[in-house]
Amino acid sequence: QVQLVESGGGLVQAGGSLRLSCAASGIIFNFNNMGWFRRAPGEQRELVASMTNNGRTNYADFVKGRFTISRDNAKNTLYLQMNSLKPEDTAVYYCYASYAVGTRDYWGQGTQVTVSS
Repeated sequence: QVQLVESGGGLVQAGGSLRLSCAASGIIFNFNNMGWFRRAPGEQRELVASMTNNGRTNYADFVKGRFTISRDNAKNTLYLQMNSLKPEDTAVYYCYASYAVGTRDYWGQGTQVTVSS
């Protein structure tokens, strides 16, 4: 079974940056799609960004221009570079991996991002 482990979360002030990592025990090249969700307290889960195996990326409107998703197949790691952070970005961020479109077969444990005003 594949395991995904997120890291890189923390506490930053508004306008700061964080880089989240999602290290996979498997070969991420085998996944059709990987990405990041987030869930804030009292809010529903929302998709932040995703990336297909062939390199196509997609971003939620609320992070477009601020966040960048990338992957390093050699290191079997997915990244989320988060710039110009806002207090409303405060949430637990989860990475996922899918063998097929929409299946979301594996999930990480989450990493907390807190942005102070």
